[in-house]
Amino acid sequence: MKRFGVLALALLLAASTSGAALGQAPPIESELAMITPVSKSIHDAALKAFADYAKEKWNVTVKVSAIPAGTPVAYGRIVEWKGRPEVDIFWGGESALFEKLAEQKLLQKVEIAREAWDSIPASIGTPRAIPLKDKNGYWVGTALEPYGLVYHPKKIQRLGIAEPREWDDLLNPKLKGEVAQCAPTRSSSSNATYEVILSMHGEDKGWEWLRKLALNTGHFTARSRDVPTVVAKGEFGAGFAVPSYMAFEEKLAGFDLKFVAPKNAFVTPEPMAILAGARNPRTARAFIEFLLSERGQKVFMERGLFPITPKYKVQGPPGSPAELAVEFTGGVRSYFEREVSNVYDDAVAQKRSDALKQKFRTDIEATWKKP
Repeated sequence: MKRFGVLALALLLAASTSGAALGQAPPIESELAMITPVSKSIHDAALKAFADYAKEKWNVTVKVSAIPAGTPVAYGRIVEWKGRPEVDIFWGGESALFEKLAEQKLLQKVEIAREAWDSIPASIGTPRAIPLKDKNGYWVGTALEPYGLVYHPKKIQRLGIAEPREWDDLLNPKLKGEVAQCAPTRSSSSNATYEVILSMHGEDKGWEWLRKLALNTGHFTARSRDVPTVVAKGEFGAGFAVPSYMAFEEKLAGFDLKFVAPKNAFVTPEPMAILAGARNPRTARAFIEFLLSERGQKVFMERGLFPITPKYKVQGPPGSPAELAVEFTGGVRSYFEREVSNVYDDAVAQKRSDALKQKFRTDIEATWKKP
């Protein structure tokens, strides 16, 4: 009995010591930083919601921050950091760039809870499937977001043309000087949409189409975020390659603006990855798991994005931002409830990315003259 008592005491002390050690190491770190092309209204809301959640769940005050940067710029900085990043997370843009970072061993595996990972389908869309997560586990989608067209209804009416529904509508001669777009060298949404046009028409006819679009283009914006802004203000009649949530922000601000996703419009899963060498990997994983929860997905639904998982739909009380988003995007509540037509090929996009940007510089940027 004496030996048993000594053994029990030893085990109790060991458990106590272990518990104390665990108590000294919170389940997450107290900081989280990201670099992202995702609009400030989205990433600020997501970070704030997570900080509130972390305080409630773990009583940890997480200092959150974000470096806004276009996708090509963000990608370049991550490469320059060479595995010693200044942030923990890269969020948003083309999945092709995430694949390239993984090849350079600049990402670490996401390693989130199996339930969260499995809730996201492998892909969406036909005839080309759009991957919603990396088969090797290096990135995961967070929300679905269509790229399409925006237009100013009153200005379109004054020009005497029908409201645009398809890509070819932007080539209408009456839109000469009335189209705004962002260069694919500055915007992943433009780059992906250029890819869609090339995939639809083939290289030669695709570039011919894009050169015709350039003839109607009155302004190349510095950021893709600026395209819906200049259209919303009535400075231009239509915008090309606009992410849905960017347009919705202008609608929420009270501007008269409409959005449409033409056939084959690219739908991005807004990929998220944890950088190799991240200083706060546990917090980064907790953040991703939070975004994939119902609470996290609601942050997106109220801002013009769509759920990444079939079990959630955009819905809210009458007159709520969520219901306004449904109306703004033509009644869409979930992209898993409709046919998603896609010709974008991720493998081709990866191989063609640099060549596409170079050809844009020589064929369009170098020859473009403001109408």
